[in-house]
Amino acid sequence: MNIPRRATAALALALGLTLAACGGGSDDDNASGGTTGGGGSDTTLHIVGFAVPEAANKAIAAEWNKTDAGKGVKFQTSYGASGDQSRAVVNGLKADYVHFSVSSDVTRLVDADLVDASWNQGPTKGIVSSSVVVLAVREGNPKGIKDWDDLIKPGVEIVTPNPASSGAARWNALAAWGHISANGGTDAEATDFVTKLFGNVVSLPNSGRDATTTFLSGTGDVLLAYENEAILARQNGEKLDWVYPKTSILIENPGAVLKDADPKATAWLDFVLSKDGQKQFALKGFRPIIDGVEYGEVEGAIDPKNPFPTVEQLLTVSEDFESWSALSKKFFAEDTGIITKIITESGKAE
Repeated sequence: MNIPRRATAALALALGLTLAACGGGSDDDNASGGTTGGGGSDTTLHIVGFAVPEAANKAIAAEWNKTDAGKGVKFQTSYGASGDQSRAVVNGLKADYVHFSVSSDVTRLVDADLVDASWNQGPTKGIVSSSVVVLAVREGNPKGIKDWDDLIKPGVEIVTPNPASSGAARWNALAAWGHISANGGTDAEATDFVTKLFGNVVSLPNSGRDATTTFLSGTGDVLLAYENEAILARQNGEKLDWVYPKTSILIENPGAVLKDADPKATAWLDFVLSKDGQKQFALKGFRPIIDGVEYGEVEGAIDPKNPFPTVEQLLTVSEDFESWSALSKKFFAEDTGIITKIITESGKAE
């Protein structure tokens, strides 16, 4: 079946409102948020991000507004697909702070001289939030999905966003590839597996959030998703389950302050990386990136008391894929990337 590669901005915004607002979008798809905060400050910080962490960022902003540094600061936000949001900033979208799905979307801003090249030199290497790829399924898991190999069986329908625009989609594809490559498989075997997986894809939405909305509306048997996206869906009253595959990947989302940002943006980033900021991420389903964060139970998790279980084999970009620069060229280059070619040949990204 032919699946449109890009949703319109109006549809993306309308769907985003269903949950609260992963990954990518078209060049003009910048789902705008509103202004939060209040008080006597004249400072407004412009946050541009991929869609999935919108709810967490709002919660962090509310907590930061209670501090001396954040008192009265307002926020103008724009959330959408990670790749599209990154391109929009290069094309002039106002931003003081960016929160993207993949590091290559920040690199684009470094290349455009909008973000300092040292943005990823801090203790967390520029990462502000993290998660893992899970296999979201219908409540009760009627298809009996247990691991990656179940996804290429006949009759299993998959929803995953489009890597051309979505950072979430790229994490999903890397996790699927790693299921083969990290377990002794060759590139040819991994290519064959991913080709079969995309053969079962019935919807290739523009962004991770659009993919979640599509799945929750009734399309497909399995959604390739961030763990936190599945948790947030449950927090919003949606009914779904998910499976932790034996092999997954550590999703690491970068955040950066732009060169010409309001000085308050640095204080904001400091709070995002603090225990208080990371607590709010955890409560919305993200895995804290620092130690010592106390968050108690996490509503919506499969086990709220143990919301972030250990994945049997958790891959990372640095240890299993060399770097974002290397993997972007190998897998996602516009004409020659392995994943790009698989999707193009499938005829599902037109």
